[in-house]
Amino acid sequence: MRSWRKTEAGWLSRFHAWLVVTFRWFVVLGWVAAGVAAALLLPARTPQADLGGFAPPNSRAIATETASAKAFGFPILSRTMIVQRDPDGLPQATQERAAETAVAVARHEAGDVGPIAAVVPVVNAKGVIPSREHDTTVLTYVFTKPGTTFADEVGAAHTFAREHVDQPDDHLVGVTGTVPAQVAQTRILYDHLLLLEALTLVAVIGIVALKFRSVMAPFVALVTAAASYFLAVRVTNYASGFVEGGAPDELKPLVLALVLGIVTDYAIFYLSSMRSGLESGLDKVAAARACAAQTGRIVLVAGIAVAAGSAAMLVARSGFFRAFGPVLALSVLSAVVVSLTLLPALMAIVGRGLFWPTRLRPRETPAVARAAARVMTVRVVALVLGGACILGLTTLATHVPRLHLCVSFVASLPADDEAHTAAQAAAAGFAAGVVAPTEVLLQGDGVGADKDRLSKLGKAIEGQPGVAGVLSPSALPDQVGQGALVTEDGRAARFLVVLDQDPLGTTAIRDLDHLSKTMPALLQQAGLGGVRYGLAGDTAVSSELVAATNADLRRIAIAVLAVNLILLMVFLRAVVAPVLLLACSLLALAASLGCLTLLFQDRLGHEGVAFYVPFAASVLLLSLGSDYNIYGVGHIWTRARHTSLRQAIAERIPETSGAITAAGITLAASFAMLAIVPLRQFRELAFVMGLGVLIDALVVRGVLVPSLLSLLGGFSAWPRRLRTEATEDETSVS
Repeated sequence: MRSWRKTEAGWLSRFHAWLVVTFRWFVVLGWVAAGVAAALLLPARTPQADLGGFAPPNSRAIATETASAKAFGFPILSRTMIVQRDPDGLPQATQERAAETAVAVARHEAGDVGPIAAVVPVVNAKGVIPSREHDTTVLTYVFTKPGTTFADEVGAAHTFAREHVDQPDDHLVGVTGTVPAQVAQTRILYDHLLLLEALTLVAVIGIVALKFRSVMAPFVALVTAAASYFLAVRVTNYASGFVEGGAPDELKPLVLALVLGIVTDYAIFYLSSMRSGLESGLDKVAAARACAAQTGRIVLVAGIAVAAGSAAMLVARSGFFRAFGPVLALSVLSAVVVSLTLLPALMAIVGRGLFWPTRLRPRETPAVARAAARVMTVRVVALVLGGACILGLTTLATHVPRLHLCVSFVASLPADDEAHTAAQAAAAGFAAGVVAPTEVLLQGDGVGADKDRLSKLGKAIEGQPGVAGVLSPSALPDQVGQGALVTEDGRAARFLVVLDQDPLGTTAIRDLDHLSKTMPALLQQAGLGGVRYGLAGDTAVSSELVAATNADLRRIAIAVLAVNLILLMVFLRAVVAPVLLLACSLLALAASLGCLTLLFQDRLGHEGVAFYVPFAASVLLLSLGSDYNIYGVGHIWTRARHTSLRQAIAERIPETSGAITAAGITLAASFAMLAIVPLRQFRELAFVMGLGVLIDALVVRGVLVPSLLSLLGGFSAWPRRLRTEATEDETSVS
């Protein structure tokens, strides 16, 4: 009988295995107590974060909006609006009621309107805001008191619409804007979170049950995964309170998919090792100790790789991504701690019952699998297979440069959502950009004194690409424009610019960037050369966010690659192989992003993908790739201490491929479940993460890496030295 003490794990791994298995019942009871404490002491939900909170530090757009509100005494931009529309024309009485209601609110004669400070109705009448139609649409912009939460603002707008836009001829469509869209996304997310959790757990049970043909194995994996997820959610909710701006709601499903996926991966690795120990004749305690010692160190290093890769997001400058890093890292660490303790404890308790009703007996790797692995190590075959993989993945990767980023909130909603339908109605009556107009602020001595120059500038702005219309001071009567668009002292003036595309989409962001670059020339041509200018609004914030994302992506990619490279070098004690493995991971990532471009932009016709999707996919896929590197190549390296590298590959690939394939399918299924949430960004994330994991597990780890290692031979272990040929005795034994 092979003893657990004869494993190749170090003394620390063996001590950990002894401790966890010996005190297995205390470990289980301890985690039950920890779960109860977490439920009582840690928060179940985090506060919602807003787009402005994720803008880059020293955001010019936010600074401009603040300066405008300070100069004029009130803001001109609103993120919430009530839409009324009749394509055949709104009655004059309806338009007049909207104006009368606004006056009543201003005079505090409209009753209790909650946190609403003012409402400003805008009709698509001639001579006001340029529009596609006339007298068909009324937009009532809602302004709330400082400190009002998003949920309260949207709730107040709905209540106001229900109580004050309630006549049969008012033709109320609904409430929309970037704030209602964000609130709607949060509602949809939480409405589907329970279903997402349930279906993901069902997928975990089904895959593990099929892999091990067992009833108890999936139960043990389920208990561990559920405990890990529960702990991760509570811990990250608590930690989110210390994150500036709060943690984005998008992290909830991502944490679910990540934690359940990697814990199931680790469970598959543990269960595979446990089954091998039991089949070799060990009793349940010895098998659990050997399993915990051998697999535990792999899980620890793999988990650290994913957590460290996620934590590398802290080098980002954008608050949005700085919130991602700690939350994902804490989630992974929570899952690793549970996996390293609860899993081996449960396996030691259940023993052979883990694999019931399957009978455990010594098994040999199928001859076909052994022959295929040996053929793969032949240099000519390895060259053909490796070249084919590289060619195919590179072809897909060539589409990545066409990938565009956007920050669309409304466009991400289901077509039947109120915020979406109301935005479409507003766009039909005016233009798409009316949902979130852009403010142009001018500051300088006497800037508001010359109406002709302001009028000339307004016409020049209106002639720029993507601009549907401009509301300039010269377009309003003096008694209205003075104070609203021009300060009384004439030191500041502001314009409202309506774009003709989704204001948070790729095209609108590009058009606004063009306007920003041409503004100095436009000011010069209008005779306002010495005037300071700034752009404010959600399109401007989105432009900064996309630009910061591109800069952060390069910065974080370097950090993630460095972290994973160092961990692989330490674990494998080599230089060449870790560089090779990371290069393969990069190629798989690029191929996945290329497929994302082909499907969502080329096939489905989307302007771009959510700005954080390629970002999150890059960090997670590179880090998760280290899991399979450490498990698969780690086994090859261990065997290569006693035989040639080619022989080690031929022996270990058949042994580890089953576990890696099952783990990859499980993790891919876990991420694919994100598509259940009917929001565009989650379907993008589900696709790229699911496909990326499958490419990494099946193509890269199953074919490309073994082929390249076979071609490089012992040089892949540099500066270590490995034998390149097996002895006759080793070959015959294998």
